[in-house]
Amino acid sequence: MAPKSRPTIYIGTDHAGYKLKEELRAYLERTGYKVIDKGAFEFSPNDDYPDFIKPVAKAVAAARGRAMGIVLGGSGIGECIAANKVRGVRAALVYDSQTARLSREHNDANVISLGARTASGKPTTAKRLVKLWLETPFSREPRHKRRIKKLER
Repeated sequence: MAPKSRPTIYIGTDHAGYKLKEELRAYLERTGYKVIDKGAFEFSPNDDYPDFIKPVAKAVAAARGRAMGIVLGGSGIGECIAANKVRGVRAALVYDSQTARLSREHNDANVISLGARTASGKPTTAKRLVKLWLETPFSREPRHKRRIKKLER
């Protein structure tokens, strides 16, 4: 059986997550993922997260299951809200191993949101959570599929 191909990863942040984004992008590329950076491309304290998060969300939605997204900000909350405004995106604010795992198993989340100014924003923690999130499959249990279909309607 051929190994499952890895999804393309879209990543984006504002100034608050810029440093963490750079670390995560390099980490993911080293581990064999194709990463497409949607910005910020430099630290600019006056930028606005929707300018970077919406392009990530739109790209993930357009890929129809062949891509996943990582969005970062100070808390990850606004970024999660912005990503979820795009039809076809199921973004989850992740802050520990359980939320990383369950957001994939139960919700088939296709975008992970992390807060760079929170405990999940420490580089070693963020890498561990992203790895767990990317490697956890959707359970495909009927009850979870049914709930996702309701969200899509």
